[in-house]
Amino acid sequence: MARYTEALTVERGGFRIKVPESWWEFDVRPESRDDSIRRMVDERVRRHPELEKSRDAYVSFLRKAAADAWKSGALYCGCMAESFGGDTPITGSVTVSLVGGRTGSGDPLPTDPAAIAGQLAVKEAKKEGDSWRKVTTVDIPGVGPAARTHGIEDIPVPGDALNRTVRAVLMQTYIPVPGQEGKVALVAGSSQVLDLADSFFDIFDAITSTFRFTG
Repeated sequence: MARYTEALTVERGGFRIKVPESWWEFDVRPESRDDSIRRMVDERVRRHPELEKSRDAYVSFLRKAAADAWKSGALYCGCMAESFGGDTPITGSVTVSLVGGRTGSGDPLPTDPAAIAGQLAVKEAKKEGDSWRKVTTVDIPGVGPAARTHGIEDIPVPGDALNRTVRAVLMQTYIPVPGQEGKVALVAGSSQVLDLADSFFDIFDAITSTFRFTG
């Protein structure tokens, strides 16, 4: 899987995060993302000609990941798409969004990690192959405690009129934004490669542990 000896630090307004050097990171804005992705894939294939056979798969995955990230309000999207000898690349993504909400009376929602964890639903698998979700709190070095969910979940397809879902490995970490009531940084990692769930949980945890607020 991905290497962590070489990391790329990505900075955005108000935060930074490190991803493995082999990952793809790009502008998610609709007016520029397709060109950004095309140039990145061209450069990667030039350096690694053996990836040519997977060019179309890389482009398709990265464009979809960027579009989904934009629709979800993400400020950052990083993706892995690596070939380990099979016909289909192993893919996964991490996004960072700043989100918030208010109660029915208009008050900011609490951002205390224990309070957030208390509002997140645990889901038990009733039989093998069912979706499931666990809820915990974790401590992020240099940041502090945060609420987290991880599991195998059915995720709604953004903007789909038929309300379809895709099953994916999913980890979401809710990090309170200092000095902003009701605001959290949501770091979400996902992959549709269910057989590698445990490996992806480790990868997503390692990337999330590098998250820091700046400024």
